Amino acid sequence: MPSNQDKKLSFATRSVHAGYNSADHEGALNPPVYMTSTFTFDNVAQGAGRFAGEEPGHFYSRVSNPTQEVLETRLADLEEGEAALATASGMGAITATLWTIVAPGDQILVDKTLYGCTFSFLEHGLKKFGVDICYADFTDHHDIQAKLSDKTRVLYFETPVNPNMRVIDISAVCRIAKDFNSQIKVMVDNTYCTPALQRPICLGADIVVHSATKYLGGHGDLIAGAVIADAETIQQIRLFGLKDMTGAVIAPMTAFLILRGIKTLQLRMERHCQNAQAIAEMLEQHPAVDRVFFPGLKTDPGYQVASQQMDDFGGMIALELKGGFEAGVRMLNRLKLAKLAVSLGDAETLIQHPASMTHSTYTVEQRAEHGITEGLVRISAGLESAEDIIADLEQALAG
Repeated sequence: MPSNQDKKLSFATRSVHAGYNSADHEGALNPPVYMTSTFTFDNVAQGAGRFAGEEPGHFYSRVSNPTQEVLETRLADLEEGEAALATASGMGAITATLWTIVAPGDQILVDKTLYGCTFSFLEHGLKKFGVDICYADFTDHHDIQAKLSDKTRVLYFETPVNPNMRVIDISAVCRIAKDFNSQIKVMVDNTYCTPALQRPICLGADIVVHSATKYLGGHGDLIAGAVIADAETIQQIRLFGLKDMTGAVIAPMTAFLILRGIKTLQLRMERHCQNAQAIAEMLEQHPAVDRVFFPGLKTDPGYQVASQQMDDFGGMIALELKGGFEAGVRMLNRLKLAKLAVSLGDAETLIQHPASMTHSTYTVEQRAEHGITEGLVRISAGLESAEDIIADLEQALAG
């Protein structure tokens, strides 16, 4: 856990320093990369104690590793949670967590719009093992209340939602869940915001997950995930969901790269947010654009909630063109600077078509039911000059 002194420091400072003391590592400014699969013990009793979880220390890198430990301590500090677990991917974080906390017969109440692979895991994976997946519109609090049941064990959602940018009131959802049953776990995917913009645990959530591939890494050169929660829950996920069920083990070098990325997280998020705001304002006025979905626009239905629970409005934008799907394809194919690619949070501006890419795991009928239109385009604003990004979008829209 971070020290009390760390807790008093600013987010930017903790992003650089939390969880690491160079004096403990021969003065190395950066945490060493521990490239080892196993760890030696002083004696049998020590080894037995570590395996039993009764003595601190590492025993096998499928469970924990010193480089990974620094990352986990820093992530817990930044999200203001007790503990964290780093994993091999965002889906590794989600699956390891849910395999740990639900059982056959339990219900997971889920917001109606989800990242495509999360939807696929719930709908095509957990359902096969007797877990009830129930959907509600989490922006409609009456709908949540109507669908809670004695079987509900988890409420799961993203905010802003991938890909249509709906904003969900974290505090309100947590109150509804806890008023119904204090044992329900509220689980929030905070990938879009990162703790630089939003800290769900401070708003009442129990568990936060990330695709660290995105903004936390920040450079499009790694795949990783993370889950942050109370220490007991993290230990359960580590020793069951990670160790036994998924094996979604992060590599030490990947942990090192995420630590490097996190050092500039706040700086990068400021630029991502500035660029996204400028892009969204341009798109809102463009004659070829039908609708823009971005919580930083005062016309956006999520503006008020986002203003209250986010420190800024993020780097993600969605839009629909007046010509629908065909117009969107023409625009995407005319881009020169922005890259046609999935993922998000990279230095480069990325743009993609969810219905045929990230959310193609839904059927056409399911996308309509879950609020993902066929013509929706998603933009991840990069770190380039906003003027250059806008010029590229304008020339593509002109076609």
